[in-house]
Amino acid sequence: MKFLNKTYLYILLVLVSSCHDELDQNPITSKVANNSFATESDIENAVNGVYAALQNDGLYGLYIPAIGEISSDNTFDEVPTNDGGIYGELDEFSVIPANNLIGDIWRQSYVAIQRANVVINRIDNIAYASENLKSARIGEMKFIRAVLYFNMVRLFGDVPLVIQETSNPSEYIGQGRTSADAVYNQIETDLTEAINVLPIKSNVDATGKVSKGAAQALLGKVLLTLQRYDEAKTQLLAVANSSEYSLVPNVADIFGETNENNSETIFAVHFTSGLDGSSQGSKAFSQFSPSGTVSNSKGHNLPTVTLYNLFDANDLRKGTYLDITGSGIPFTTKLSPNNTNSDDGGSDWVILRYSDVVLMLAEVENELGNTITEAIPLLNSIRTRAGLPVTNATTQTDVRNAIALERRFELIGEGHRWFDLLRTNTAIETMNTWFSNNGLSLSIDQNDLLMPVPQSQIDTDPAIVQNPGY
Repeated sequence: MKFLNKTYLYILLVLVSSCHDELDQNPITSKVANNSFATESDIENAVNGVYAALQNDGLYGLYIPAIGEISSDNTFDEVPTNDGGIYGELDEFSVIPANNLIGDIWRQSYVAIQRANVVINRIDNIAYASENLKSARIGEMKFIRAVLYFNMVRLFGDVPLVIQETSNPSEYIGQGRTSADAVYNQIETDLTEAINVLPIKSNVDATGKVSKGAAQALLGKVLLTLQRYDEAKTQLLAVANSSEYSLVPNVADIFGETNENNSETIFAVHFTSGLDGSSQGSKAFSQFSPSGTVSNSKGHNLPTVTLYNLFDANDLRKGTYLDITGSGIPFTTKLSPNNTNSDDGGSDWVILRYSDVVLMLAEVENELGNTITEAIPLLNSIRTRAGLPVTNATTQTDVRNAIALERRFELIGEGHRWFDLLRTNTAIETMNTWFSNNGLSLSIDQNDLLMPVPQSQIDTDPAIVQNPGY
């Protein structure tokens, strides 16, 4: 049974309240307050703090991957009342502004944005042994800021745009929400500038730093979202033609801790089990496992039986990307079992993967009319690896549908499906059909395509207006 979801918003509370609690507890913020960034080492520590922020539950520790799937027909919440119903509300399209999952996405996004802004603001005045490294660090911060705003604008629509270091958060009270168009413009600017200074993947150290290909792939996705297909093609082709990435031949060798940083990984948030008192691991394996199957399993974000049954019996990804319990509940197998405690998983969370780029490029070529010569061969490269025959789709419409379905199979559980539905303007039709076919007395409309602004943000800044329907 599938219970479902919506998509909505929340901000500068983070710059006000977080400056007094979470931000003030962070040593980077203490340095900012004391104007004590003086050396390359200080900035490097601050950079690492920005990357570390991506591990938080409200970002890629749990909630961003979950909201990108549970809101769609891909996954469901096994026990909607678990964890106070924060996932269940997504599943049932009953999200309220006081939902803590939504609040944490908003708050922790702006905490990370503030950290990135601090680095960008301070680094120019710091001497670096390598100017190339210094420039790369600026590019990394702009990439991460772009990732965060891309999530926010797709989930919440208009959001406050803050791209300067905030020393006095009260200055932003009354600013209100910045138009989505302006936010997208800033995302594009950040990524374009990042591309110009970031090194290629093979010249990036093994610590998971951002590469040029990551910025190109993300910009390609942003431009695809904006339906600027020619420009998206340019960025995606740059990734494909870079010789830095390739499809891993065997689907069994893509995921798992021993396979991380492979030729298909473009950018991932790194987690390590058993480090720093088990503080650097991920909760995703336990949280996204069926109830009762592993320690602290919660049954959040599980693949639907409907999707599991859509996989062809000969599809090599069935049993490799996902499997099913003896009682008939599907679960992801893209995450490695935890080595220490239940909330200390070592699986990285892959934000950008080369197979995603291949399928986006197929989509772009199909929309540009290059269906037979370009789109179908790209689609077939994913299908062939999965042990499937080539597609029998030939028309633009059929290939469009085939690509959308292949994205479900290939990217299941990675946090893309809901955003795909939003991007292709098919969310309402797809979800209402899904509800009807599964005997659920639910339906959604235009007001369900954005998440509510967190109530705490509304209470903090009266200039922040709630989204319609809430």
